[in-house]
Amino acid sequence: MKRLNILLAAYACRPGEGSEPGVGWNMARELAKYHQVWVLTRENNRPAIEAELAQRPIANLHPIYCPLPGLFRSWQQGSRAVHLHYALWQIAAASVARRLLQTLSFDISHHVTYGRYCSPSFLAFLPIPFVWGPVGGGESAPLTFWQDFSVRGWIYELLRDGSRRVGEWNPLVQMTARRSAIALASTPETCDRLRQLGAKRIERVSGQTGITSQEFHDFQSLDSEPQETVRFISIGRLLHWKGFHLGLLAFAQANLPNAEYWIIGKGSEFPRLQALSEKLGIGDRVQFLGSLPRDKTLAVLATSDVVVHPSLHDFSPTVCLEAMAAAKPVLCLKLGGPGCQVTEQTGWRVEVGDRYQTITDLSQAMIQLAADPSLRKRLGEGGRQRVTQFYNWETKGQELTQFYETVLRTQGSKQPAECEVIKHWESKGLEP
Repeated sequence: MKRLNILLAAYACRPGEGSEPGVGWNMARELAKYHQVWVLTRENNRPAIEAELAQRPIANLHPIYCPLPGLFRSWQQGSRAVHLHYALWQIAAASVARRLLQTLSFDISHHVTYGRYCSPSFLAFLPIPFVWGPVGGGESAPLTFWQDFSVRGWIYELLRDGSRRVGEWNPLVQMTARRSAIALASTPETCDRLRQLGAKRIERVSGQTGITSQEFHDFQSLDSEPQETVRFISIGRLLHWKGFHLGLLAFAQANLPNAEYWIIGKGSEFPRLQALSEKLGIGDRVQFLGSLPRDKTLAVLATSDVVVHPSLHDFSPTVCLEAMAAAKPVLCLKLGGPGCQVTEQTGWRVEVGDRYQTITDLSQAMIQLAADPSLRKRLGEGGRQRVTQFYNWETKGQELTQFYETVLRTQGSKQPAECEVIKHWESKGLEP
């Protein structure tokens, strides 16, 4: 394919970080291997990006730093005001994009971060083909599990569901979906929401996040000594929707005498999780390690046997990919991102239905995994192979280039009357 001029919107874009900032940076970097990429991002990302480019220049990557408009220019947002900051930044980025179009001929515009399906992208209103995503957020915690939530958890879920509905009613969001040449969805649930919003071409992809070659090498080089005790581990923020309480309930029900459960992370649910472990009588076999530096987290991961991630609405968690890259089987629910990342060849996905049955199924999975080292080894090797094949950033850059080719090839064709879900997911051997 010929080298294209790509206009990329990445509000979060910072080298050397995870989550959305890492997504923005890694996508821009990989696309620049094949195309000329102009990336619109926040002004406060400038120091990190310029420091990285000074050490490792990327000839085809052109950062464009967009400050907030007018009176808001000096405002430094806090975490609680980030969505307002993001909305104002989009106005500034759209203005810069229109000016760039006067002097540069872009083939495609592409919105990368933030990857929320219920927030609009103003790049959709430019007179060039528009790619949206990968986006997620269409997942909801099943109501049967709400009984475990604190009042704070209930309020969070109600507000989250309410904000998604408000976003779906937003005409700008609906127009973003309808004007997209291809909308990239991270999960089946988000695919359904995009269809409701009016997107005509939806591509189900392998999630938003990935693993770099250096990270994969680091995971391969992790050394671990065989442990007499089987160690289950959960890593992440201690929030109600992460589902770590389900892991504790299942671990208690499994009643494994030669097993322990370690939890890495901090968050508002820590007192409840600690109290739950004592109430269940497993306090002596559960360790809360708090928040650890990355090198220590990886060291603990290396000495663990199974990663437990029973999240109720994650759309593209990095922890499952890191576990698979470290050749550790993943135990999760068949929901959202984890349910797509993990397969029967790489871990154990538990069907979600009745709450009690789900906990029992998690417990039975723990029992079988604890009893069978060869099964753990086989699933771990399958996970490492899956990450190599589908979730490294090099592959994602190549896939995005294929999407651009699809957009340009169909640019002059008539839009489908009904929603079309492109079967790239199945053609790549990825399970729905």
